[in-house]
Amino acid sequence: MDNKFEITKRAGIYGIIGNIFLLIIKTIVGFISHSQALIADSFNSAGDIFASLMTFIGNKIASEPNDKDHNLGHGKAEYIFSMFISISMVLVSAKLLYDSVISLITGSKLNFSWFLVVVCLATILTKLCLLIYTKKAYNKYKNILLEASMKDHRNDCIVTLFTLLSVLLTLANIYWFDSLVGIGISIWICYTGVTIFIESYNVLMDISIDDKTKDLILDITNSYKEIQFVDDIISTPVGDKYLIFLTISLDGNMSTFESHELADNLENTINGLDKIYKTIVHVNPI
Repeated sequence: MDNKFEITKRAGIYGIIGNIFLLIIKTIVGFISHSQALIADSFNSAGDIFASLMTFIGNKIASEPNDKDHNLGHGKAEYIFSMFISISMVLVSAKLLYDSVISLITGSKLNFSWFLVVVCLATILTKLCLLIYTKKAYNKYKNILLEASMKDHRNDCIVTLFTLLSVLLTLANIYWFDSLVGIGISIWICYTGVTIFIESYNVLMDISIDDKTKDLILDITNSYKEIQFVDDIISTPVGDKYLIFLTISLDGNMSTFESHELADNLENTINGLDKIYKTIVHVNPI
């Protein structure tokens, strides 16, 4: 668990450093060349710095152990700060969409420059390295903060490819594509922000565990021949895992020791599943 938070911390730091570098070069070259797509991309990098900062802070809070005021730990901080990231994405996309539409109406003033090409290539290379790092970490730990960063880096690689294409098209006197790319970038950022917001909102509103994991829990429970039936199963998110409340019915003639021993064994078995934080089993004698 500690390694998970350390990896997420590094992802946040690397993201801050990489995006500050990209923000500087995109802003300078974007305004000099009048590239609406690159200016949009620079705003995106500014949003990326905020997102990386939220990843760092959210991860630091979520890594704190449980205490007397927070019995289940601080895991939901990941989702609170992921929601901050998603809101910032939507706000940035609205501004970029407005500027790009105005540019499309009034006409793009993009001037071709090899500096634009170099900046685009530098952005793609930087974001590709960050993408590979965060994707590897996310596949291992399934942290929503890492997922948000991973999607952001992936999106940046794609949209910068289109920015590069718009720059190259100016060699053929095609200038309107630059504004369209700016519009496309803003829509893409908004879509990503909304999907992350929905995922974070669901967890903060205590969405139930997925059906696949629920079926696994029921399969484990039904494998105990002493359990006559499952009365109830309730789940609530704790960070990226779930707290499970399970009520089972046993023969009322079983001794207290036997029934509690069975409940303890069942809890330990279910706790071995990847998505389970803790299981609490209540026994009903019948």
